[in-house]
Amino acid sequence: MIDRAWYGRVVRGVEPGPGAACARLGLGVVSLGYGLAVAARNRAYDRRRLRTYRASVPVISVGNLTLGGTGKTPMVEWVARRLRARGLRVAILSRGYGGDTGLNDEGTVLEENLPDVPHLQGADRSLLARTAVEELESQVLVLDDGFQHRRLERDLDLVLLDALDPFGAGRMFPRGLLREPLRSLRRASVVVLSRADLVDESARNEIRRIVTAQAGERPWVLARHAPVALVNALESTMPLAGLRDQSIAAFCGIGNPEGFRRTLAGLIGRDPPMLAFPDHHPYSASDLRKLEEFAIETRADLVLTTQKDLVKIRCERLGHAPLFALRIGLECLSGADLLEAAVARVLGEHPSSS
Repeated sequence: MIDRAWYGRVVRGVEPGPGAACARLGLGVVSLGYGLAVAARNRAYDRRRLRTYRASVPVISVGNLTLGGTGKTPMVEWVARRLRARGLRVAILSRGYGGDTGLNDEGTVLEENLPDVPHLQGADRSLLARTAVEELESQVLVLDDGFQHRRLERDLDLVLLDALDPFGAGRMFPRGLLREPLRSLRRASVVVLSRADLVDESARNEIRRIVTAQAGERPWVLARHAPVALVNALESTMPLAGLRDQSIAAFCGIGNPEGFRRTLAGLIGRDPPMLAFPDHHPYSASDLRKLEEFAIETRADLVLTTQKDLVKIRCERLGHAPLFALRIGLECLSGADLLEAAVARVLGEHPSSS
């Protein structure tokens, strides 16, 4: 199995040595073939050579360009909550990963945060769309991680870029982390720069300049991951106030652990000691023992993680320390009116959704 931390250093060009250089060369060769395949597939969809499916209700897609976490789950929740507030019956459609038959960790988080919104998961999202409409009588569908899933047509494409790593080392997978080239953002209805509060204005402006150069002017939204509350395995909540006075340790197994670390640092006023596991990490008994030892070594009063991680662990304590997850909500810093207007236009174009 590839060490993901090592791989990340390699593709970003910061891992020294001849082995890393050879790896970059080999990955670059493979990425050429991957890029050609992506281009051919997109061209086939653009020219209608590949069949697509049009649902009978509006479809709103939330996606991204890169591998790893960009904040799609908070964005999906944001969209679904606003649709529910309009009195609409909503369903979320996602592919999942790894061949799992049950909901994955993101799906479980959404199910907990949105108990009145059904979440359908499977490889054939066209079939899921038909099921949601015909059996659940859904009036709007939210396609999770849907930018590359072009078989199911959508009425709105919301594409997220992570301000901490917007362009995935600037290269196509596997030499970089781009799932498709930046010019694909021409398909985006709205571009959302997530974690925009964690970089300065000049960095945000440079990201937008690059996007405009590659894809033209796009409606532009700045958003942040706003801490909402602390929740434990029993769904008991704890306020955020007072965290600065406690000894905090943290861990996560997500696509962007740096984003979680920075969010915590802003919340408690310092960098907490933190362990990072691979994205979607399945925690074993030995992992839990390691985390208990970590809590003891750091003399933690409280251990914090993400909701994605907590739904897989389901324990209230790690050793002597209570375990809570930081619940995150998407907050628009600018461009909220553009986002709301885009959603409203989609709904207005489909009388069946009103």
